[in-house]
Amino acid sequence: MMTISDEGTKLLQSIEKLALTPYDDQTGQPTSCWVKGATIGYGHLICQADWPIYQAGITEEAADRLFLDDLKPFIRAINTRVTSKMEQHEFDALVILTFNIGTGNFASSSVLKLVNDPNAHTAYPDLEAAWKAWNKSQGKVSNGLIHRRAAEWDIYCRCSYHTW
Repeated sequence: MMTISDEGTKLLQSIEKLALTPYDDQTGQPTSCWVKGATIGYGHLICQADWPIYQAGITEEAADRLFLDDLKPFIRAINTRVTSKMEQHEFDALVILTFNIGTGNFASSSVLKLVNDPNAHTAYPDLEAAWKAWNKSQGKVSNGLIHRRAAEWDIYCRCSYHTW
C-alpha cells in the first residue's frame, strides 16, 4: 500500500490553505453559523452534526490531525482502484486530484480508466486531456481549476511539485 509523500502532503496543505476558524467554502467568507459549505482546517467540510465541535475554531495541530484523517479515503481509493504500477509522484498527483474531485467521481472517471489502461476507450484522446477536463466548478470553467489541474499534471508527468 502506497501513501502520499511528505512533499505531496505539504503541497496539498499549501493548496488547501489552513483555516483555524470556519468559513463558507462557496464564498470564502468566515461563518459563525453552519452552512452547507462550512469548512475548517485544510479543506475539511463540516457536517451539520459536527458544527458544535468546530464552531469556535481549532488549533493548527488539530487541523493537521484532521487533514491526515481526511486523506485516508483518498489514499485508499487510489490504492484500491489503480491497478497499474505507479511511481510516488504519480500516486501523489492522483491523491491530490481525488481530494479535489471526490472518490466517487474518480472511480468513474476517464482518468482512472486511462491510468489503468492507456489504450482504454474514453471521450478523451489521452490521459492529459481527461485529467484537465476536471476544470469546472458549479458547471462553469474555473481558471483556478485550470491552474490546479496543470500543477497536478506537472506532478504526475514531471515529478514537479509546485503550486500556482
